[in-house]
Amino acid sequence: MSRALLERWQVQEFAPGLYAERRDLKDGRLDRFIGRLLGRCAQAGSPLRGRAMRRFAGRVQALEEGLLASDDVALRRRAAAVGAALAVDGLEDALVAECFALVREVCSRQLGLRHYPVQLMGGYAMLTGTLAEMQTGEGKTLTAVLPAVTVALAGAPVHVITVNPYLAARDAEYLTPVYEYFGLRVGLIVPEQESAQRAEAYAADVTYCVNKDLVFDYLRDRITQKRVRSGPRAVLDGWLAGPHAPASASVLLRGLYFAIVDEADSVLIDEARTPLIISSDVDDANGRALYEQALALAASLKSKGHYVLRPRERSIELTDAGRAAVGDFACGLAGLWRIPRAREELVEQGLSALHLFQLDRHYIIADDKVQIVDEYTGRVMADRSWERGLHQMIEVKEALAISKRRDTISRITYQRFFRRYLCLAGMTGTAIEVAPEMRSVYAMDVLRIPPNRPVVRRDLGQRVFVDSDSRWAAVVERAAEMRAAGRAVLIGTRSVAASELASARLSAAALAHEVLNARQDQREAEIVAQAGQPGRITVATNMAGRGTDILLSPEVRQAGGLHVILSEYHDSARIDRQLFGRAGRQGDPGSCEAIVSLDDELFLAHASPLLGWLRQHVSAAGLLPPPLVRVLRRSAQAAAERQNSLVRRQTVEMDKRVEQSLAFAGRGE
Repeated sequence: MSRALLERWQVQEFAPGLYAERRDLKDGRLDRFIGRLLGRCAQAGSPLRGRAMRRFAGRVQALEEGLLASDDVALRRRAAAVGAALAVDGLEDALVAECFALVREVCSRQLGLRHYPVQLMGGYAMLTGTLAEMQTGEGKTLTAVLPAVTVALAGAPVHVITVNPYLAARDAEYLTPVYEYFGLRVGLIVPEQESAQRAEAYAADVTYCVNKDLVFDYLRDRITQKRVRSGPRAVLDGWLAGPHAPASASVLLRGLYFAIVDEADSVLIDEARTPLIISSDVDDANGRALYEQALALAASLKSKGHYVLRPRERSIELTDAGRAAVGDFACGLAGLWRIPRAREELVEQGLSALHLFQLDRHYIIADDKVQIVDEYTGRVMADRSWERGLHQMIEVKEALAISKRRDTISRITYQRFFRRYLCLAGMTGTAIEVAPEMRSVYAMDVLRIPPNRPVVRRDLGQRVFVDSDSRWAAVVERAAEMRAAGRAVLIGTRSVAASELASARLSAAALAHEVLNARQDQREAEIVAQAGQPGRITVATNMAGRGTDILLSPEVRQAGGLHVILSEYHDSARIDRQLFGRAGRQGDPGSCEAIVSLDDELFLAHASPLLGWLRQHVSAAGLLPPPLVRVLRRSAQAAAERQNSLVRRQTVEMDKRVEQSLAFAGRGE
């Protein structure tokens, strides 16, 4: 990798360790404040950056005529020359423009698709370490190939990170002809691969992978190599061996050079509240009896005297009276019950299992196992479990066989991992709302890329009913109305339970429909691909990162397009926008609306003091006046965002403390 590339990415020094990666950013209060301020300033300067991006796109388009006249031999020769120049001179603008023009022409010849100017803008933004906000249907997959080819030709390994194995495999297979045209090799990381296959995939020029697989492989590298020499010598060895050689025979990755994160807000913000942990299974012969005792004791405690429940933080803490009750219960018992802090934590986990984690919202039961559901994507998180006995506590609560207890060996948060890349870029449909946090945590600015065609989606507004029954009645009525008009309908819900309740209401009204939630993961692509047919009603949990466009039939397009109904607001307006963005893509017709109720989770958790007063202003039709709806939504979502941001910061701090304790105990990375 050329020195010019490192200078472009402003890399002054590497972190000591196995391979090239950036040192951890500072995380002090002042650093976070300055970062957020810079994020807001970057938004103020977006128009200037937008004009610069348009000028760059114009330079690329100006090269089109000369490339159209080139035959295949001449085009390959020119591609080889540009690749050689990039490897020496790095990302010089003239070379980048020529490379983008070549990729654009190759995509046209190999895939039958030519990048629009806005896609050239998005690709250039990512090349500069920016998060490009591009609306749903604007072709982010094709956009990402522009910076990926350019950086790979410059000599740095590229990781294109998606949110599920289906998308990774689909994109890698689809774009392989383009990469091979430039002499680049494509790797693919999927679950259940052997280590040798993974190492080979990471040795490729461009590797498509899922965020969780990538981070776990990084942790495995640090575990297996913790006694191997580290520091500058390891980095030097890697450089001497060349970019295609792993740091050692047992290391999977080659380093953290350039990453393009798809659905970046979902990965870097929404999923950042939970650390990724590698643990070892521990047999516990007395485990079930212990968990049953703790759960029974937790069920007997009273919320007003024995513990403090904080649903916003998803935490429970015993009071002095609660600790005394636990101590009285433990008298005469052996094992952990003799250790005050251990028994108190055990009971707190029992309380969490009872009061904070709900079936068909936070987890489902499949094949007689507790399967964790990702709250932001609605997908099952395979092979994931909660730590410190919580998972086993929930298994006992649901009368299932308990799994082995797991002891933490190594862990890291997404925040700490992704900012170790020498250059981090991303793309998503919604990110402006979290621009200050993106800058503060990842030193990455957000730039909104305009759509290729004007958005003609109609917003039919928002209706807030006094109760849930009225809300579902209105949802069913609207779905029936749109179905009768020959349109397709998408109903968005927050949880598996809500999606199944919506399904029951539709069935009661004799409205045929499909449900997409954690129980139908295997049919995801099929269900979404059919969601644009006439009269089709689809009920789905969060649509972030689904990756399959809802293609409208000519009849649906003629009838007015897809109609999206949001049945409950999310913690972030950004996630609401993700759902609405499914309608009206690429200039298609469409419409959206919100039909919610005052007893929804967001309002109960983050605006409960307002609800009593608001109920006094409900109209005779059972609706809240529009001005009060806006006040309620904004105040509740602002409170939720503040709370979630605090939890993410606390997760990072906890991660650092645990890492230090693991290292002290001899189990560190």
